[in-house]
Amino acid sequence: MAGAFTIQLPDIPSAIALAGYGEANLKFLSQQTGATLVLRGQELLITGTEKQIDLATRLVRSLEKIWSKGNDISTADILTARQALDTDREGELLDLQQDILAKTRRSQEIRAKTFRQKRYIESLRKCDLTFGIGPAGTGKTYLAVVVAVQQLLSNKFERLILTRPAVEAGEKLGFLPGDLQQKVNPYLRPLYDAINEFIDPEKVPNLMERGIIEVAPLAYMRGRTLNNSFIIVDEAQNTTAAQMKMVLTRLGFGSRMVITGDITQTDLPIHQQSGLIMAVKILKHVEGIAFCEFNQKDVVRHPLVQRIVAAYEQHEK
Repeated sequence: MAGAFTIQLPDIPSAIALAGYGEANLKFLSQQTGATLVLRGQELLITGTEKQIDLATRLVRSLEKIWSKGNDISTADILTARQALDTDREGELLDLQQDILAKTRRSQEIRAKTFRQKRYIESLRKCDLTFGIGPAGTGKTYLAVVVAVQQLLSNKFERLILTRPAVEAGEKLGFLPGDLQQKVNPYLRPLYDAINEFIDPEKVPNLMERGIIEVAPLAYMRGRTLNNSFIIVDEAQNTTAAQMKMVLTRLGFGSRMVITGDITQTDLPIHQQSGLIMAVKILKHVEGIAFCEFNQKDVVRHPLVQRIVAAYEQHEK
């Protein structure tokens, strides 16, 4: 039997946050629960069967910690809340929502949006070596940079080193002006962007000149021992087996390393096996190494990205 229930929201910002851009969140909540959600000013009207209304109400309430502050809600937030309700993990969900990892220079709160992201963050904070493996948009690199910058600013490490293999640094880049660093800078841009969210961009060049922050192609790591450093190896699916072994053995005393990559998007020649894939096989049972794997449910970019990743995963099965 159809019915209706109304939730009174505290203010307009919370109503906007709950609804999402173009009311995308309300539509997704409807898909998840079967209920119809309509926002009228600060009133949320939920209609459907008793079971649908109950689920939708519980789901909206479970997200209250986020929307009540006017903070944006993502598809991943809704899916995680639904998972928590289905598996009696409401307590864990509350912990996840309350654990603010950092605030950007624009005062935007950064936190884990899925249970896998929360476990990943815990590994980044505790383990000397963490592998973050999964599709685009799951926060692998971004969360690693956030944790690294926070620990650098709190003096837990002396240096932040971000590196990635410059697979494209062959013939195509050979035509570009400048030295190797200048040629690979476009491929390191995502790392710079993440750093700039937490450190004034005008201060970054000075930190780089002093060697406190280093953003470099993987080739620059050879022959070094990296002590007292937080090291992030990005796009690791494009390393060869030799490159991966080389960078893993650079880990020095008082250092922490994070290896991120998507084993489904390797740019290496077909005959060459990814160093990331080999490392997972070889190191899977080595004590002290954390392996965090993500899937399309952890995608926190535009909802369409999540559907694209899911479609590709289905096609590749």
